[in-house]
Amino acid sequence: MTTTTYRQVSDIPVLWGDRVRAVGDSITDTRALSEGTRPVTCATASDGTRIAYQLRGVGAPLVLLAGQANNHHWWDAVRDDFHPARSTLTLDYRGTGDSDKPDSPYSTEQFAQDVIAVLDELGIDRADVYGTSMGGRVAQQLAARYPHRVGALVLGCTSPGGPHSVERGNDVRRALAQSDPAAARQALLELMYTPRWLADHPGPHHTLGDPGMPAHSRRHHLRASNRHNAWDLLPSIGSPTLVLHGTDDLLNPTANAALLADRIPGARLHLIPEGRHAYFEEFRQLASPAVLEFLHQTSTL
Repeated sequence: MTTTTYRQVSDIPVLWGDRVRAVGDSITDTRALSEGTRPVTCATASDGTRIAYQLRGVGAPLVLLAGQANNHHWWDAVRDDFHPARSTLTLDYRGTGDSDKPDSPYSTEQFAQDVIAVLDELGIDRADVYGTSMGGRVAQQLAARYPHRVGALVLGCTSPGGPHSVERGNDVRRALAQSDPAAARQALLELMYTPRWLADHPGPHHTLGDPGMPAHSRRHHLRASNRHNAWDLLPSIGSPTLVLHGTDDLLNPTANAALLADRIPGARLHLIPEGRHAYFEEFRQLASPAVLEFLHQTSTL
C-alpha cells in the first residue's frame, strides 16, 4: 500500500408512461425531448428492471457510481472535471431517478449486475470505475466478480462492510435519526461538507438523497448497503486501485480507507486533509486531478 496525503492549494417524476419507444434493447422516453431535457435511455437488467443511464463526453469510459439512495445527480458538480480526458457513464440505481423501482430486496451485488447490463447495452467491454460511498461498495463487487469488465478502480469514502469495517459512532447515528427532519438534514449536511464550504455554498445539494424515491426503495437501499460485506472478495481484485478518503469523514470513518488499501493487492491510499464525506465535491481541485492522474498512470483502456 502506498499512502499519499494531498493538500489543498486553492478554493474553489419517473417518466415512464405510454410515450416510450424501444431503441435496440434500450428504452428512450420521448417526453424528455418535448420538455427540453435529455431523453431517458435505459438498459434492461436480467430481472426485467429498467436501469436509466447517462453517457456524456468522448473518450475511454469512466463509470461514476453514486452513494446510497442517490441518483446520477450526485456527480453533477464534478462530472465535467473528467471530460477533457474521458467520457463519463452514470446510472440511476434501481429505486432511484428514472429507473424502475421494484419493491423487492436489493443488494450491492445486484447493483453491480445492473452496471454490467448498462455496459452490455452500450457495447462497452471494459471501463474504469470510480465509486463513492455505497457506490464504492458496488465498485468492489464489480471489480471482484467481473474482473474482465473493470480496468482501473477508484474507491472513494467507502468501506469493505461487514464485521471488519469501522462503523460510524453512535453520536453520528443519533444526529441522523433526529425526529426533526430539518435537524437531521442539517446533521447530514455537516457530515458531508465543512462549515466553511457550506457558508459559501447554500445549495441546492445533490448528495443528500433522491427526493423522488418511494419509501420502499429507501428501505431497500439502506439494507443493501448495510448488508454489504466484500472482505473475502477484496484480495481477488486485480485492477489497479486507488483509495480516496477525507481525513475528517465521520459518516464513513476514515479508518476504512486503510483497511481497503491493505486488503486489495497493490492499492494506493490518498487522503484529502479536512475532507468530509463529500470530499470529491468540496475538494474537487485535489480529488479530480488525483483520479485523472491515477487513471493516466494505470488505465489500459
